[in-house]
Amino acid sequence: MLQQIRTFDERPVRYATVDDFCEIFTDEMHSLYLLSFLLTADNDKAEQCFVSGLGECEEGMGVFMEWARWWARRAILKHAIQMIMPEREHTNSLSFISLKGAVRSGKNNLFAAIVALNAFERFVFVMSVLERQSDEDCSTLLGCSRRDIIIARELAIQSLANTDSGRDQSREALQAWRTTFASHRA
Repeated sequence: MLQQIRTFDERPVRYATVDDFCEIFTDEMHSLYLLSFLLTADNDKAEQCFVSGLGECEEGMGVFMEWARWWARRAILKHAIQMIMPEREHTNSLSFISLKGAVRSGKNNLFAAIVALNAFERFVFVMSVLERQSDEDCSTLLGCSRRDIIIARELAIQSLANTDSGRDQSREALQAWRTTFASHRA
């Protein structure tokens, strides 16, 4: 009978410190503030959300270092949700067909177009498309069903795609977000 050999990683587990979180918030200030702004749609609230997220991270010791960046972004999401309290707007009665002609303000600026979405659609779009949160995570954080998330995301994408500019702003926003976020990760 062969015995199984178990090996364990002998390296000590490193937890994020206050200094680590300060460094993350400094290094990623632009993308974290942009996340705060896109969620809150208001400069003052975005600033408050950013500071609250930093405060939570400084208090939240016991986070694995590998998860610290994710934890910082999650703190921003949670504080924005507490501030804005986005609620779905009867998504059960909305028809995707009625969105064909939907146009929002901010036609020439993709971030302005995202900010112009109603709060629930904006949160779902930012969380699920830009931040790549799962539908399950989005529904848990926003206190709604996965179906509500799917419908709100589709409404947001349709609304962003149907602006007067003739461009698919949801794709442009995703590309700009990835570029912005990637440049601050390096």
